[in-house]
Amino acid sequence: MSTIVLLLVTGLGLGALYFLVASGLSLIYGLMGVLNFAHGSFLTLGAFAGWEVARRMSPTSWSGFVLAMLVGAVAGAAIAAVTELLLIRPLYNRHIEQVLVTVGLGLVTVALFEGVWGTDAVFIAGPEWLDATTSVLGARVPNDSFLTVVIAVAVLAGLVLFLKRTRYGLVIRAGVENRSMVTALGIDVRRSFTLVFSIGGAAAGLGGVLASQYFGYVSAHLGATLLIFAFIVTVIGGLGSLGGAAVAAVLVAVPQQLANYYWGVGDLIAVLALAVVLLLRPSGLMGAKA
Repeated sequence: MSTIVLLLVTGLGLGALYFLVASGLSLIYGLMGVLNFAHGSFLTLGAFAGWEVARRMSPTSWSGFVLAMLVGAVAGAAIAAVTELLLIRPLYNRHIEQVLVTVGLGLVTVALFEGVWGTDAVFIAGPEWLDATTSVLGARVPNDSFLTVVIAVAVLAGLVLFLKRTRYGLVIRAGVENRSMVTALGIDVRRSFTLVFSIGGAAAGLGGVLASQYFGYVSAHLGATLLIFAFIVTVIGGLGSLGGAAVAAVLVAVPQQLANYYWGVGDLIAVLALAVVLLLRPSGLMGAKA
């Protein structure tokens, strides 16, 4: 029983990481129609930026960890904004070129990260509480799983409130529906779209810091590894649906964690789940039907 509880809770923690990455992908595609294959680079840069800050302070202090999360989010937002301004903005409604550019950017940044920080993984340590465990129904659950779930829920709530309750959220949703009409009203839709990209990058950068804590290391390939499962979550949940991404993240991560422990085929389970959804409901669990 304790093993099942441990796998379920750590699976929720893994699902929270998937959601933090997938939320940016889903937000950017749902509002802008852009499939960003360089999204994993935002996560990796956030992880490295957070690590650089934490190691210069006290890596095991809460102040260093909190600052690392803030810096990771800012780094992700900054590279996302630059990517949108320089590479994506000239290619709106040119989806093939968008894919080629973002795939190329993802490959280039991995090589850049390896040149700066090396090819080997860097093992890290966080605050003592995160490295400790809490007893849940007899299972000793790592505390970092609880923190990751709480932050993912807060990010989901913040994104929903931003889109539905703020002026910029209204402008963004209106711009997606009828960009020319919003522009005719004197509103710069391009600035709003840059903001969307930045928010997605910030979520990825924050996810990078939490992922490095969850796995205990940071490397140039961390973002690329998580990006694969984030795309699976995004497609299963429905492209453009934040709620769908949240539900799919749990439905993918928990069975993956169970299958990895008992049979060692967790990745296969995730791919099979994707195949089943694409065959039975191509629009995803909560995506709009074509």
